[in-house]
Amino acid sequence: MDERRPVRRATVWLAGLAAVALIAVVVPAAVAEARTPEGGQDRHGSYSSPEGRVDYQVHLPPSWRADRPMPVVVAVHGCGMTGSGLNSMRAMTRFDDLADREGFLVVYPTQSILRNVQMCWNSLSPEHQQRGRGEPELLAGAIRQVVELYGADPARVHVAGASSGAGTAVILGVTYPDLVATVTSVAGGEYRFHRFAEDPAVTPVDTARLALAEMGPRARQVPLLVVQGDQDEVVRPFMAERLVSQWLALGALVATGRPDVDTTPDAVDRVEPADGYPYTRTGYRVPGQATIDSYLVEGMGHSWSGPRSDGLFADRAGPDLSESVWEFAETRPLG
Repeated sequence: MDERRPVRRATVWLAGLAAVALIAVVVPAAVAEARTPEGGQDRHGSYSSPEGRVDYQVHLPPSWRADRPMPVVVAVHGCGMTGSGLNSMRAMTRFDDLADREGFLVVYPTQSILRNVQMCWNSLSPEHQQRGRGEPELLAGAIRQVVELYGADPARVHVAGASSGAGTAVILGVTYPDLVATVTSVAGGEYRFHRFAEDPAVTPVDTARLALAEMGPRARQVPLLVVQGDQDEVVRPFMAERLVSQWLALGALVATGRPDVDTTPDAVDRVEPADGYPYTRTGYRVPGQATIDSYLVEGMGHSWSGPRSDGLFADRAGPDLSESVWEFAETRPLG
């Protein structure tokens, strides 16, 4: 199979979502402050710097107190979406319900139409792949602002993204490993994936070296959860495979200075729910390196799945990905 064809598809399919994005931006991303029926609070915020501005909404669970440091989940939407407005990451993930039950904050940033008319995060653009620049700087600034304003736990900041937001989540794990405890990529790709798009001879080891160089003195093995649908025609499964390979090589480079690593998984479990898609969960537990878990969901396309998931890119037949994100993240603080 010519892997360059899905690469081209992954970079141009977004134009068809322009109309959705234009509709989305006329609906406010968040209200200034509102109370949900469950008793939690939703608050709007924004962060500005010489790199621009990003708006976001924060969900505070009913158990939140300013003197009670809680974890933070940053949910980064995909193309044609908002953080908390129309066709939102909030509705698709239902993280608010989980946060109210488990006790953590949720941050929903929204991309600016001035940076991308399709409302995509620019995760394939080199100018948005470095610390202190572009979207990584804006999102890191927003995260730090939330931690300070709401007394959150800076050691338990977890970033989960979908599609272009997944690419951005991975970028944050590389550019700000001192800020991000774990990363979840749902239908995303490796750091510096554009290098492979330009030259198919580029390997995950090559991009792992680029990731290590970007991490610099902050280099750290960041735990990673990867989720991929085997029927995804936008982000093809080989991109998830490359991301896992890159992260394994990156972990080895951080630990030993060499990319040599045994890619044999430690555990492979096939799950066959009675009323949903079967999926295979693969786990990597290389001694001295970061944890990597990977889900391949059979029958799922370019979607976020969950029993109450809602929106254009939601699929209720797949596993509860929000539960999986929290289960993966909650016991893995920054350290």
